[in-house]
Formats: sequence, C-alpha cells, structure tokens
Amino acid sequence: MAATRVILLKEHPVGLPDAQKHFEIKTVATPSCENEHVLLQLLFASVDPYLRGLIRAGGSGYMSGLPEGSPMVSGAVGKVIESKDPGFVEGDIVQGMLSWQEVQSVPAKGLRKLNPALAPVSTAVGILGMTGLSAYFGLIDVGQPKAGETLVVSAAAGAVGSAVGQIGKILGLRVVGIAGSDEKVALLTEKYGFDAVVNYKKPNLEANLRAACPQGVDVYFENVGGEIGDTVFNLMNVKGRVAVCGFISDYNKTEVALGPRMQPAIVAKRLRVEGFLVRDFAAKNGEALQQLASWVQSGQLKYDETIVEGFENLPSALISLFTSDHIGKLVVKTADV
Repeated sequence: MAATRVILLKEHPVGLPDAQKHFEIKTVATPSCENEHVLLQLLFASVDPYLRGLIRAGGSGYMSGLPEGSPMVSGAVGKVIESKDPGFVEGDIVQGMLSWQEVQSVPAKGLRKLNPALAPVSTAVGILGMTGLSAYFGLIDVGQPKAGETLVVSAAAGAVGSAVGQIGKILGLRVVGIAGSDEKVALLTEKYGFDAVVNYKKPNLEANLRAACPQGVDVYFENVGGEIGDTVFNLMNVKGRVAVCGFISDYNKTEVALGPRMQPAIVAKRLRVEGFLVRDFAAKNGEALQQLASWVQSGQLKYDETIVEGFENLPSALISLFTSDHIGKLVVKTADV
C-alpha cells in the first residue's frame, strides 16, 4: 500500500516550541479520494505567528487549540492528483487550509483555484493570500487612513508589515517602519519605499521615532506589542487609529507581561484601538485579492519570500519565526510544482 507522511502535534508546548519534543512525523497510508473531494499533493505550506495559538492548550481565545495527536494545519498550496468533484481536474493548483500531510484527500468546497500565470503559486499563502489580505483590510478598513497622514508599522520588514507600508504609500501616507537591523532599514527604504525606518535595537527608540514622525502618528499598524507598542502609543495624535494585527513579542511567554496601561492615552487622545481577523472581511476577499494582484503586476506592491525546502522542516520553520530574522514571507516548499 502506498504511504505518505504527516506531521502531528505531539504535545502542547509551554513557552517556545521544540521541533523534536512537540511535533512528530509519522508515515501513514495514502488516502483514497472521496466523493466531492480532491486528492492533493502538498506543494507549499505557510508558517505564521497565529499557529502558536493553535498549538497552545486551550487555543488562543479566537480559535480552538489542536488536540494532541492531531495533524498540523495551515494555509497551503496543493496540486490536484485526482478529483471527484466537477469543479477541479487533475493538475489544478489550489489553495486552502490543509493538513501538514504530503498527500491528502480534502473537501473541494472551500478550495481556491489558482492561476499559475498570474504569479508564483507560493504567493497564494503570502502577498496574494492571508498575508496580503491582513495588510489590506487592517490598514484600509480598520486603520481608515487619509492621504497626508503618518502611518507607523511595527515588524515592518515582515511579510505583513512590508505590504502595509507599501499600501500606505500607494494611498498617499507618510510611512515610517520599525525594524530590527540596519539591513532591514535599508531594504524598507530602498526597495519598499518607506519614508523612514527606525531600528528598535538602537538606543533612544522613542526619540528616534519622534524624529521620524514630526507630525505625530495618525495610524499605527501593530504587529509586535510589548515596549515597541507602548512607545508608539505615546506618539499617537488625537483621533488616531490603531489596527492590532498581532503581538508576536508575547506569543511564547508563560506569564502575562506587565507594561504601561494604555487607557489614559486612549481617553486623552480619543484613540480608536481595534483588533481584527482576516476572516472578518471574508465577503470582500475577491475584490481585495483583485486589487492586490493589480498592484503586484504593476510593480507598486513588491514582496520577498524566504522559502525553506523540505516537508520535514515544517516544525523548525515554524519555530524560527520566533527565534530568527527572516525577510518577507516564510514558506516551506514540500514538493515541486
């Protein structure tokens, strides 16, 4: 009988996950294709910070945690090997929430058929997928920017942050990024067109950020939390907006971090602080993806990918989100297209 590999969540991690302790690669029988399903070869799997909540006992507050022993899942791209659904044929490339399993049978409903001629198919889990949608909806719908305003983006060299900054420039904003190395500062200003970038690892973050934002901050796109977020709040203008996409600085902490209380600033400056999930805007995905694709094709929206080769490297790639520096979207390639 033909066999395939699957990666399971072996044990819920406390603190930083460990690839050997918390994940397990098993060999299982290759499934057959069920009715109204397609049999897929996994091609690219996305690793994203939200997965840390998925593998936490009890979940993250907005999603249920995976039970121990369950297959890992994430946004992914696959190739149809066999179809028992009229909407798909062998050879189609699709995107959806897939298991970390090399060959799998999945319901055809909910899969998005991709056009490989439009862009590399890996972008379907990046700039032309959840990454791009997070940037688009978080900035435009939540941040509600106006031309001429100042936008600050934390984790600006990340996949979402770099897209947010570029969309901000398209919309006529002054865009200031926060990043963690001089290399990233150069990338953001020279390639992505940010007006200014502050290296948070250098002394005097608040003074440096204040100098980069002489008119204050109107919109803050929050990816990090912690001291960086506290600092930006101090510089917000009256009626400023904060779009909270994530707070990666806290994802692996075992105790709740204490810091400045933001309520006084929120009241005094009449700020609007709003968290969001991409699924909140699902009804508008089509128009957003069309606009993102147009910007990519015109060269107004650039992107970088860090591609890790090898199915077995999925757990270590996920952990590296929290321990290493990456440029752009981190994707694991599991098979050739």
